[in-house]
Amino acid sequence: KILREDPATAHIPVLAISANAMPRDIQKGLEAGFFRYLTKPIKVSEFMNALDGALERADTEADDAIIPEPL
Repeated sequence: KILREDPATAHIPVLAISANAMPRDIQKGLEAGFFRYLTKPIKVSEFMNALDGALERADTEADDAIIPEPL
């Protein structure tokens, strides 16, 4: 949530990896702003697909982001 509120970091997609795999846990994570919510045990292909999607999204959103100039 903090990352989403800061214009300098709002474009960064965050992946959640958790042992909490109940549907309500996943829903809470997605509502909190996670890009993807993965549950343990992690499947390598699932993780790689999520990571690819996050990188694509970050690249697209970074192009549109307003990043403040350093002081």
